[in-house]
Amino acid sequence: MISGVWRKTANFLDNLGNHEAVGKLGDFTMTPRTILISLIALVLGAVSALIALALLRLIGLITNLTFYGRWDFSLTSPAGNTLGWFMIFIPIGGSLLVGLIARYGSERIRGHGIPEALESILMNGSRVEPKVAVLKPVASAIAIGTGGPFGAEGPIIMTGGAFGSMIAQLFHLTAAERKTLLVAGAAGGMAAIFNTPIAATLLAVELMLFEWKPRSLIPVALASVAATVARSYLPGLGPDALFATPLHAPVWTLGPLLACVLVGILAGILAVLLTLAVYASEDMFHKLPIHWMWWPIIGGVVIGIGGLIYPPALGVGYDLIHQLVLGNFTLQMIFGLLIVKAIMWAVSLSSGTSGGVLAPLLLIGGALGALESLFLPAVFPGFWPLISMAAVLGATIGCPLTIVVFAIELTHNVTTFLPLLLASIVAYGLVVLVMRRSILTEKISRRGYHLSREYAADPLEILFVREAMRTNVIALTSTMNRGDLLKLLSSTKSSQEEISMPQHQHQRLYPVLDADKLLLGVVTRKDLEKLFSEHAERNGAGSHDEQVYELASVIHSQPVVAYTDEPLRATVYRMAEFGLTRFPVVERERPDHLLGMISLQDSLKARVRNLDEERHRERVLKLRLLFASRPSERVVELEPDPDPGPEREPESKRV
Repeated sequence: MISGVWRKTANFLDNLGNHEAVGKLGDFTMTPRTILISLIALVLGAVSALIALALLRLIGLITNLTFYGRWDFSLTSPAGNTLGWFMIFIPIGGSLLVGLIARYGSERIRGHGIPEALESILMNGSRVEPKVAVLKPVASAIAIGTGGPFGAEGPIIMTGGAFGSMIAQLFHLTAAERKTLLVAGAAGGMAAIFNTPIAATLLAVELMLFEWKPRSLIPVALASVAATVARSYLPGLGPDALFATPLHAPVWTLGPLLACVLVGILAGILAVLLTLAVYASEDMFHKLPIHWMWWPIIGGVVIGIGGLIYPPALGVGYDLIHQLVLGNFTLQMIFGLLIVKAIMWAVSLSSGTSGGVLAPLLLIGGALGALESLFLPAVFPGFWPLISMAAVLGATIGCPLTIVVFAIELTHNVTTFLPLLLASIVAYGLVVLVMRRSILTEKISRRGYHLSREYAADPLEILFVREAMRTNVIALTSTMNRGDLLKLLSSTKSSQEEISMPQHQHQRLYPVLDADKLLLGVVTRKDLEKLFSEHAERNGAGSHDEQVYELASVIHSQPVVAYTDEPLRATVYRMAEFGLTRFPVVERERPDHLLGMISLQDSLKARVRNLDEERHRERVLKLRLLFASRPSERVVELEPDPDPGPEREPESKRV
């Protein structure tokens, strides 16, 4: 019954949207069908909040069981355990379980979640196996609960995305709609974990959707809102900021802002080092002569040793992030996070275990800021750790603007937006100059795929058919005789010679006009050659009669056309849809009035113009000296008089 109601409602909205879109061009391509997707996204956002709570509770339970031997669901740091040297076996055991789950359950639970979600979107049609939705949070809870130095946000992003994909697969949806719901689930999970709905929406758009369209933005934003609202009613979460800080006066003075440039540079360097460390460790693991199922055990050994050296480096570390932004830190915390936490995280993450990157990067970046606060101008407690952690995180994952909003939502401290923006942009600029890919996309590229993180206006969208079409075309009439057709075909050379031919001889599709010069249809060159061949078989190859050819048998009377007022992108999409490369161009109001022809080659003019704008350098505005001559005047230097006389001197004269 529900399926029937869904189908009828979807068909009604489809028809409504198509009716409204016929013959119209606009800024947006959204249809009323987005309403249905948004309703599903709202439900998915609330479900994501429940999943986030369940994951946090499971992490807390495993932590309490393994480190303290008690049945407790509260999120607790492993740092207070009294196990001594025996503690090293806990992360080793947890890593072994994760390896077994990955080997015999699903390999897709390995990693920190976001690259796996990206791969599902880009390569798998936004389809995620249902078992991933169960195994991913379980494996992540085991890895983090047994001391893994990871965050819960990466796993919940992947888990929420998996549930979104599962729900989408239950309905009759397109791949684009499945992608929207997958990303909606991921954004809802992040919003529920951190209570950051705006940052979750921006991260989804900037990192996962690969488009900025209302049809996807609206459902994802609604899912984030629903997850945040649901979070406020869930026990242990609530509506408060995760790392709330006292409000302070806005920072506008020159000294701290200049110091933010230095913080951004150091944060960019740290982001590069962390990314290189992760993938250098992964390269070393690939050289080991053992199956990848056993790699997490090595990561577990590193976690155990690091936990013995600096116990607070174990686990999620949300409590340490709050201490850093409040300005409560020591030298031991600074070096413990900068060195021990960083090594533990890089090695264990590259070993193929399951865990997130956001919380560890916040901790390591905050430790760098705490170290910088020892020599930078004092602003207020926790200022430099907050600025540095945002700069490191934004530069490492390649989303500086999103992370600025993320930091403000985490702390509810809106007075730091200017320093956050400055430091994050400087760090991001340094990283993109030094590295080709971010920590999130490098893994995808290692699997043989390329992912561009740059977004720009499509050149095919800003150039119209009327600007690229050819008007110098050959048109046929429905009553052409053999002589005219033979002359036409003999003047058209082979396609291999077309590059050096005049523009009108490139033509491979011919419009056919009636006596009033109205478009009847089109005919291809191959159709004409076939017509000649059949005539020769019937009448002999040497026949020279001027009889009228029956073009009606080969005319395509309902050709696919292009309109002068539509962008080239719409025409190129239509070419791909129908498998054609050439269209006649007509007026939208008068579809039988031929104006020209457009081909795929003509459409490349848009890209050529785009390349010219990027590469051609010219000086448009030419400055003149203050006392330069006016454009209407001309200065001529006259040769001195050979005999100036006693009272004349050579001089310049203005003409």
